[in-house]
Amino acid sequence: MTRLAPSLPAAALAARLHNGEAAIIPTDTLPALATAPDQAQLLWELKQRPAHKPVILMAATEGELWQALGVEPLPAWEALARTHWPGALTLVLPARSSLARQLNPDGDSLGVRIPACPAALELLRCSGALATSSANRSGEPACLTAAEAQACFPQVARLAPEPWPTPSGQASTVLRWQPEGWTVLRAGAVVLRP
Repeated sequence: MTRLAPSLPAAALAARLHNGEAAIIPTDTLPALATAPDQAQLLWELKQRPAHKPVILMAATEGELWQALGVEPLPAWEALARTHWPGALTLVLPARSSLARQLNPDGDSLGVRIPACPAALELLRCSGALATSSANRSGEPACLTAAEAQACFPQVARLAPEPWPTPSGQASTVLRWQPEGWTVLRAGAVVLRP
């Protein structure tokens, strides 16, 4: 019988993340798998996800995310972030940092987000920015609760306290910046008006 990983408070879970482990965390949209950015390969392994599919970076502050890009943020990026963060909007932005290459090995961009979930934000303040992806195996439906995520990944510790607040159950909206403006990569929880 598989021994279940524990549910841990933010500081203890952050320490495990910095020691090279993965974690399951709540967000405002769907439960997520998270690792320290330099351990992002664990996300691909746990999810059995093709390595060319990028993961995103979540943080507690805009400054952490802008710094991770390795490029100066444009006013258009900052305006959208001010309007929708914390929230269910992922921005895929040009990036030139080594961190971006770790999370998106085949690309020159990085997906970034600040979740609107107090428990996740508390963890992110303790841990710093984290590489994240939805808590499910690649190609399978997303887990909607801590219990579903635990059943899928029994060896991965979770953020306490549980039960978590009920997430929206809808993935984040994903926008990609291109020189001509924004392109919707995935419609999701945030509905943007033209």
